[in-house]
Amino acid sequence: MDNSFLHRKKLLLVDDEPELLKMVSDILKDAGFETVLTAGSVKEAVMAAKQEKPDLMILDVMLPDGDGFSLMEQLRTFTDVPVIFLTAKDEAADKLAGLGLGADDYISKPFMPQELLLRVYAVLRRTYKEDSPLVVLDGCTIDFSRAEVNKGGKIIPLTAKEHTLLETLARNEGKIVTVDALCEALWGDNPFGYENSLNAHVRRVREKIEADPSKPVSLITIKGLGYKLITRK
Repeated sequence: MDNSFLHRKKLLLVDDEPELLKMVSDILKDAGFETVLTAGSVKEAVMAAKQEKPDLMILDVMLPDGDGFSLMEQLRTFTDVPVIFLTAKDEAADKLAGLGLGADDYISKPFMPQELLLRVYAVLRRTYKEDSPLVVLDGCTIDFSRAEVNKGGKIIPLTAKEHTLLETLARNEGKIVTVDALCEALWGDNPFGYENSLNAHVRRVREKIEADPSKPVSLITIKGLGYKLITRK
């Protein structure tokens, strides 16, 4: 799937750790995001949000002159920008507090680069819609706006899990998406133990998109790692 529409969105990272800011900024820029701004405090973040008008903000909970929760309350007085919180691992209270304030998602530290990107893309896609996102495969077309496959003129509906599976793979077209990342996309924060269920969904998706599901050419297994989707340009 062409992510150029999302890559033009302006992102603002707020954290008081320069190393983390650089790491997250590099991950996002390497993925193709054109404008990634940073701030190290509540004061800087409010100023940047007013001046730069970002399309998504990623906020750390702990900041030198306050916290991410109070910052979000300030933001909501002048902007509805989507927010992802960075929380310490297993800090359930922080997660609940952030979601209670209306945060769009949270990421527990430490995190894998792919997890960060999947969550950023998911929030951006929910917030900023493109018209009729179509993905062309070998022998069929996927219409994500309708959750259906057009295979030789036959319309085949996708279930919610099949839609999420294909959309996650399409966002990373041509790249390997690990089993863990796919399980998390489909089942949330506790994806362990779902590998057999994932395999079953992959089989059903192949029946819908492949000419010969036993010899897939679009949804490819990368043994020991995960899967990738091959699209036609």
